[in-house]
Amino acid sequence: MFDILAIEDDLRMRELLKEILSRAGCSVFTAKNGEEGLDFLERRTFDLVITDLKMPDIDGITILSKAREFNPEGLVIVITAYGTVESAIEAMKLGAYDYIQKPFEPEELMLVIKKALDYKRLADENLRLSSQLESCKAEEMIGASPRITEVKRLVDRIAPLDITVVIEGETGTGKNLVAKTIHRISKRASGKFLSINCGALTETLLESELFGHEKGAFTGAVKQKHGLFEAAHGGTLFLDEINSASPGMQIKLLKVLEDGMIMRIGSTETVPVDVRIIAASNILLKKEIDESRFRQDLYYRLKVVTITMPSLRERRDDIPLLAHHFRDRYRGKFSKDITGFTTEAMDALLTYDWPGNVRELEHVIERSVILEYGKKIDISSLPAEVVSRPREILSPKGIVRLEDMERQLIQSALRFFNGKRDSAARALGISHATLWRKVKKYNLD
Repeated sequence: MFDILAIEDDLRMRELLKEILSRAGCSVFTAKNGEEGLDFLERRTFDLVITDLKMPDIDGITILSKAREFNPEGLVIVITAYGTVESAIEAMKLGAYDYIQKPFEPEELMLVIKKALDYKRLADENLRLSSQLESCKAEEMIGASPRITEVKRLVDRIAPLDITVVIEGETGTGKNLVAKTIHRISKRASGKFLSINCGALTETLLESELFGHEKGAFTGAVKQKHGLFEAAHGGTLFLDEINSASPGMQIKLLKVLEDGMIMRIGSTETVPVDVRIIAASNILLKKEIDESRFRQDLYYRLKVVTITMPSLRERRDDIPLLAHHFRDRYRGKFSKDITGFTTEAMDALLTYDWPGNVRELEHVIERSVILEYGKKIDISSLPAEVVSRPREILSPKGIVRLEDMERQLIQSALRFFNGKRDSAARALGISHATLWRKVKKYNLD
């Protein structure tokens, strides 16, 4: 449903606009003069504003300017009287979508409005698709290790089901990426994906962001604001670092999950919301419950399914694939002709403990692409903390032989590229002939 504001000082014309637009299924707000219209524009956003060009107090050009300022994506149609067409054309140059000249038939007005709303619908859809496409670009779970493969399988199984999900894992392991992937392949993919970090805001600010507020609810609340629960209606809301939510906020979140209703700050009316909740924590929530920092009833409301993200230390086999993935991303961004990594550099990446996980690896590769002068990223381009680690590759059983590690890397690359040797060779930074010899040597045919 579109929200439309009609600003017209003539009562009969105002009532005609309301009748026509209501019949078309629109949510219609009317203002009897420019001042009242500006008050509406300051308090809320509209998909379409229809304004008379000539009014006694504030003219349509001023309304147009303010409407474009408050909501650049909104459309404006101006109504002009005979003899003022030049002013209407000037309004279109200033950003009006269209104009209609008095007197006009209701059918003529509906035709102009329908064209505007069709354009708005198409523009909104293009914006949504462009945003979705940008979020899809390079946002894939890279890796072929058993741990990340299991995460991918679990995501594929639960994404189509409209259930709440808890994602647990250290900072930088890709919880946000998993949440976006779940949304992208769910039944709610056409809706919005919105996220908020519960640990980044005070309780008051977090409540305002999630639930919204009414005009005058507190100092600085100069207009009504919809919160993320309302904005994500029909889509997915990702609550990152849910473990940081205060006890009071946990109670409010529990009530939303139980009732499917929210109440804006300063309001006494409830608003129904239809949102899929995905929550993430960088600390085990069961531990937080044991230490009385997280509500058990909220935990069980959220935890229909829990996804545990492995640290990068637990999926070292994926480091070469991730490193080459980020190298490709940033060599394109910075126009650098970098083809791979030296043995010493890859050895350092495999040895480092990665306390910041995949996010830290991405930043290290980005930095290395910027600093590297040669064709391959060398150890000299890596940060000191990465290269200062001991060179032994450790596993639960002790030191892994170089041949065993090489065999594992080749297996991972072939598995990731579905057996395509050309792609695997490029990712590993070796020639096709060298890869062929290694495959024969380790009986990987």
